[in-house]
Amino acid sequence: MSKPILDPKKNVPEVTVYSVAMGLVMTILFSAAAAYLGLKVGQVFEAAIPIAIIAMGVSSATKRKNALGENVIIQSIGACSGVIVAGAIFTLPALYILQAKYPELTVDFTKVFLSSLLGGILGILFLIPFRKYFVKEKDGEYPFPEATATTKVLVSGEGESKGAKTLLISGAIGGLYDFIVSTFGAWAETVSTSMMHWGAVVADKAKIVVKNNVGAAVLGLGYIIGLKYAFIICCGSFLVWLVIIPMMNLIWGGDVLDLMNTGVTKTIGELSAEQIFKDYARHIGIGGIAMAGMISIVKQFGIIKSAMGLAVSEFKKGSGDAQKVDRTDRDLSMKVIVIGIVATLVAVFLFFRFGVVDNLTHALIGVAVVGIISFLFTTVAANAIAIVGSNPVSGMTLMTLILASLIMVASGLKGVSGMTAALIIGGVVCTALSMAGGFITDLKIGYWIGTTPAKQESWKFLGTLVAAATVGGVMIVLNKTYGFTGENALVAPQANAMAAVIDPLMNGGSAPWLLYGIGALLALVLTWFKVPALAFALGMFIPLELNLPLLIGGAINWYVTTRSTDAQLNTQREEKGTLIASGFIAGGALMGVVSAILRFAGLDLWIAEGWWTNPLAVVMYIALILWFVRTVIKK
Repeated sequence: MSKPILDPKKNVPEVTVYSVAMGLVMTILFSAAAAYLGLKVGQVFEAAIPIAIIAMGVSSATKRKNALGENVIIQSIGACSGVIVAGAIFTLPALYILQAKYPELTVDFTKVFLSSLLGGILGILFLIPFRKYFVKEKDGEYPFPEATATTKVLVSGEGESKGAKTLLISGAIGGLYDFIVSTFGAWAETVSTSMMHWGAVVADKAKIVVKNNVGAAVLGLGYIIGLKYAFIICCGSFLVWLVIIPMMNLIWGGDVLDLMNTGVTKTIGELSAEQIFKDYARHIGIGGIAMAGMISIVKQFGIIKSAMGLAVSEFKKGSGDAQKVDRTDRDLSMKVIVIGIVATLVAVFLFFRFGVVDNLTHALIGVAVVGIISFLFTTVAANAIAIVGSNPVSGMTLMTLILASLIMVASGLKGVSGMTAALIIGGVVCTALSMAGGFITDLKIGYWIGTTPAKQESWKFLGTLVAAATVGGVMIVLNKTYGFTGENALVAPQANAMAAVIDPLMNGGSAPWLLYGIGALLALVLTWFKVPALAFALGMFIPLELNLPLLIGGAINWYVTTRSTDAQLNTQREEKGTLIASGFIAGGALMGVVSAILRFAGLDLWIAEGWWTNPLAVVMYIALILWFVRTVIKK
């Protein structure tokens, strides 16, 4: 077992006015930033590392003594931002997307806020019984990549000031770069082969087009993901855009394919490559994601059994036994957890019954789906974070949506009411699973450093409340500014996928089961060959222009960490690159929110137009990459 840095026998400063206030400020800032970035590119960055760097920088600059425990609380509260955002934006924008087609569908702040809040609370409560299993009993078996990196930042000595300076500079550069693009359009945000004559001809005739988003924030995401997983994700995109879409045009170019009985009249050949992707090809990725989630549950059954055994043994202990436990091993009482779960499920029921559906049976069905699936998938989310640092929450939520839709239709709830109910169910489940995956990282950091788990667990609820309120407000602003449908709308790829799944199921049509089946079979084959099926399937339904920059960022990571024969130097370069990438992400996303607010306020901003915006975008992107590489490699 690891020996914590802080003495378990001594009380140390953790929860103070400073740490709570700072944590809440980080929650608000990073919730807004993550919501913008996630809706724009479909990837939500984890805020733990940037928040840890800021916490260390502030405590160092103010010469605050014994701040390590406080900084863990700041990071833990602030990290609510990324996980709540992921849960909300992967599902709830689908309500806005469907509202454009069905005006009678209502979306308001209350639905977004309560879905995020109740889901986040469930995620916290369901995970706590599994803490000792993942964090303590299996210590040393799981790598916890993000927790490892964040812990290094928090305990760093002489390096914290330099780290904060590097993050600040890269954040300013990335923020200014993306602000100029998103606000003034000084150069194109996405470049593609179709901007050249030959590329336009190939796109029209063969339906082959390659696109790349040139934003700083997306490049930073690719660096942190790394070359391996970025390559696997891109392989999924390449299969769809360079093989499946052209093959569909070649084989069925003159045919009309109406797989969902929605009255399609155009032939495949009349559609653009983007339309073929949206209406057909990405459904293969959805099937793959769903199957990858089911495979994960089967693999994690033993974990559920072992962790629940530990929880039951804790429940049987008396209060006197609890007082004998070291400070660093003290959780919230199991009785509090059980009562909290019951109370939260009752609140979910009341929310469904009086805010979503008007039928008692449907409200009960909704609560049952939320409770059972959230509990079963909690270990999948925690295990994924522990091993690879990424949470397959979107795939698990797609499974939830399909299941909820089938159950609701069978119980007589269809149409707009059925769509709303299923998406709210998906939003609560998605947020619960996102929280469970993210919170296990916070608890692992606390375990290594030596903070009190019960304090992290208690104050996580406040962070969840603030994050849920922030996300609800930001989503309304972004919808009114950009929208989720039409030209130049926010991409929101996961939410679009959710809307594409649920619409036909709730309107007497059918889902594209053939495409789902192909994706599911592909996931089984990939799993057989030990290829991460989830990452591959994600690449199949997220647009290529958002995946290709991940590969470029991953390639930068590989390049800067393999230039030297000195392993220690390569590690130092990787960590410095992580700081720069985190700065790109945070700066780009925050300035994206500022740009959205300016547009929302109705300011008449100059937007560049002309043939030169595409070539200039290529030049600026190359310059950004060269600065990144040079800054990392130089001594």
